[in-house]
Amino acid sequence: MAESFSSRSKASERRDPLAPKQSGDTYLGFDFGTKKIGVAVGQTTTATASPLQTLRAVNQQPNWQGIAELIRDWQPAGLVVGISRQANGEDNPVTPRMLKFCRQLEGRFGLPVYPQDETLSTFEAKQLLFDEVSVSATKLWEVQDQLAAQLILQTWLNARHRENES
Repeated sequence: MAESFSSRSKASERRDPLAPKQSGDTYLGFDFGTKKIGVAVGQTTTATASPLQTLRAVNQQPNWQGIAELIRDWQPAGLVVGISRQANGEDNPVTPRMLKFCRQLEGRFGLPVYPQDETLSTFEAKQLLFDEVSVSATKLWEVQDQLAAQLILQTWLNARHRENES
């Protein structure tokens, strides 16, 4: 099974009527950026992820209130964060900030955080939206991070599903 930053978890009541009723089934995925953070939601039962929303950063700081509201509403069993590295495996300039974001999520919310390789996920999201779906540049800017978060979370769910089948 994938390693997390910790094994702690927090349980409380669900508030979103559309959120899954099974605890331990829902995960939130994050595409971290210094200006925007894309968020996706997924379930292990269906092994599917969906884009959720984009949170704008304030002074290059994550929107912790917005993240707290999503965690309260969805009550995820864990959080999956995309970690970008260069093709040779070395850190990108933003990699340390991504890892700090993971530590902050874990510390603030007491949930396991699963780092997931996200190399080229935002690029892939842009390609899908701009080239294949012909989304306008303005709309692309609004949703690319959500789709990147969906791709990150879907990759993690697929790997977890394969592990469970073995």
